[in-house]
Amino acid sequence: MDSISDTITLNDGTPVPVLGLGVWQLDDDATYTSTRAAVEAGYRHIDTAAVYGNEAAVGRAVADAVAAGDVRREDLFITTKLWNADQGLDEGCAAFQASLDRLGLEYVDLYLLHWPCPAYDRYIDAYRALTTLQGLGRVQSIGVCNFYPEVLDDLEQTLGQVPAVNQIELHPGFSQAEQRADNARRGIATEAWSPLGKGAVLDDPVIGEIAREHGVTPAQAVIRWHLQLGNIVIPRSSRPERVRENADVFGFTLTDDEMDRITALDREDGRVGPDPREMNAGTPVGDA
Repeated sequence: MDSISDTITLNDGTPVPVLGLGVWQLDDDATYTSTRAAVEAGYRHIDTAAVYGNEAAVGRAVADAVAAGDVRREDLFITTKLWNADQGLDEGCAAFQASLDRLGLEYVDLYLLHWPCPAYDRYIDAYRALTTLQGLGRVQSIGVCNFYPEVLDDLEQTLGQVPAVNQIELHPGFSQAEQRADNARRGIATEAWSPLGKGAVLDDPVIGEIAREHGVTPAQAVIRWHLQLGNIVIPRSSRPERVRENADVFGFTLTDDEMDRITALDREDGRVGPDPREMNAGTPVGDA
């Protein structure tokens, strides 16, 4: 990966920028400021969700950036997500329209089913809503978040569908090698949420040493690790200077040894968000 404009091609033929901005837990003002700063810094991928409560702020920032001539809408890749309580065919289609209205857009580039919610057992109907919306041209690509092999199997066997993206918790403390391999086997792109482990991994001495060797910050070293693994990565920040800094990760390359040293930080108890096998409709949102 050589620049912020680099993309990978999804299994439906859609190019997606490998580095984007996440806006989870940002209020409207911070979401607007960070999104504008991201577009000005060259980001073309913005990730939000209905449950984040900031789709409208993303939409305002996008509209203002387009009006200012900073970017064309067709050059942006906007992602949002269907929340658990709206799973179902009719419910999902209605929830999508509400998201689209808040965003002020005619379409989104990627629409994701936020959690499988296995005890709720409505993810098949929810995914049918996504395929319906895609067929109507309201969504370019569709995918899932936090899906694991058993529910991916169910989706594929029941609907004959392979999602374009599986957005999962993924960071050096929880590198998800098996799920990444399973995604790759199916032709699904892996996207990392909480890519910095809610900041916990940034104090690790191994990452600090590697960052110093390259004259970069620990966050930059971790983002570079993600990119070299082949992940799509969406770090979050409320500070414009940090947004710009997180994009400055294309002037160095981690060695194989450095990649292995970071990957070796994986721990059995490294998860910082909910377990998707236990996350259900009424449970508070995680960091996806």
